[in-house]
Amino acid sequence: MSCGEESKEGRDEGGFKQTARKNSVEFGEQLEKHPDTQNGLIPTPQFQIDEKLLIDPKLLFVGSKIGEGAHGKVYQGRYRDQVIAVKVLNSGSTPEEKAKLEGHFIREVTMMSRVKHENLVKFIGACKDPMVIATELLPGMSLRKYLFSIRPKQLDLCVAIGFALDIARAMDCLHANGIIHRDLKPDNLLLTENQKSVKLADFGLAREESVTEMMTAETGTYRWMAPEHVRPSLPEDLPPDLAFIIQSCWVEDPNVRPSFNQIIRMLNAFLFTLTPPLPESDTTKLAAPSRDSVITESSARARGKFSFLRQLFAAKRTRNSH
Repeated sequence: MSCGEESKEGRDEGGFKQTARKNSVEFGEQLEKHPDTQNGLIPTPQFQIDEKLLIDPKLLFVGSKIGEGAHGKVYQGRYRDQVIAVKVLNSGSTPEEKAKLEGHFIREVTMMSRVKHENLVKFIGACKDPMVIATELLPGMSLRKYLFSIRPKQLDLCVAIGFALDIARAMDCLHANGIIHRDLKPDNLLLTENQKSVKLADFGLAREESVTEMMTAETGTYRWMAPEHVRPSLPEDLPPDLAFIIQSCWVEDPNVRPSFNQIIRMLNAFLFTLTPPLPESDTTKLAAPSRDSVITESSARARGKFSFLRQLFAAKRTRNSH
């Protein structure tokens, strides 16, 4: 399926409405031919969802596939005059499976619509028949693909810390709204067009914090599971302050680990200990600074904060051990 092409008559507001009406039947035919709505798998629209969150399917166009996950496929698409990402969720083949997947759909739509943050992919709307979630389309690639694309090079440390701050801010927003993402990994982190920032996507496994269910070993993706499931070894040349941040997140007792708000503060403090990277045009003019010149007044203050944080987490471990 190709995205609907806007005709010349549809470039102004009146013309666009006329084009939308003209193509409304075309979109219905697209859904009927869509591989995820074949074989009678279109869910019955009996489940309830806030009408304010629904978008007009007659104005939604589905293009080429750009991704696929356990819960559905993602396509490039268009809604009105906006290029978007269209996630078409799996429908199920039995009444029981359909009911379960409809519950997942309602939960994902409700949670995505409830939180807004610059580091969360923006929710646009949903359709019930078939189950579709429309979000902003980021022109950058996933963090996973980006890391593969720069091999054998590694991320500049300042860039890596910037990405980590973006992720921590997104997670802090979710936790502040009582949402646990449960599938945080590079595949679900999308780069912005300038590749300077990342946004968290895919709420397919997200849960309300109030839900009293245990995390199982099967929750999430193996390499990116919670630290109680797997802890990789740290590089030997890792700066001690950064190693402390990571290891504090890996403390066996979850109650002792820092919150994402605390992680944000620790990462910002660590940034003060780093020398800002020079623009490429200046690197040939200036010699690299010596290690001694890196420790500025601001970095000294940052190291003082790390001393306090170490005492804080040591005190939390002591309280939780009694």
